[in-house]
Amino acid sequence: GDPGVGKSQFLTYTKNLAPRAVYATGKGASAVGLTASVRRDSLTGDWVLEGGALVLADKGVCLIDEFDKMNEQDRTSIHEAMEQQSISVSKAGIVTTLQARCAVIAAANPINGRYDSSRTFVENVDLTDPILSRFDILAVVRDHVDNVRDEMLAEFVIFNHQR
Repeated sequence: GDPGVGKSQFLTYTKNLAPRAVYATGKGASAVGLTASVRRDSLTGDWVLEGGALVLADKGVCLIDEFDKMNEQDRTSIHEAMEQQSISVSKAGIVTTLQARCAVIAAANPINGRYDSSRTFVENVDLTDPILSRFDILAVVRDHVDNVRDEMLAEFVIFNHQR
């Protein structure tokens, strides 16, 4: 959706409302941060498996803001989780499957900053068909410019932040 229409606030509201929700941002989210990583335990020296946002959101919701800012390879890493509701891991001798039975709600900005209604949805977003096909609902949130309404909203925000 267009910038400034409240996509991030919607995700934050959902995070606070849902019983189990994990919030990630596309700019800072990597494949391992979303799926799973392996690290060596400093005390035992053993390899330890750590679930990422999709695993931590099992039976809940994973919220990904700035989805369009994610590296394409990192976005591709969530295909299995969104389709199979699980994540297969085979790292450092650890072979297992982690549950990722969660809804994924992602927010993204259009390619040229604002949604162009003369173009198709796919032409407006920098997302591949395979990732788009894994979402059950695709919604466009538009900012219809209304100078009077925008002025009233700005005054409301300023008034409420001066208290």
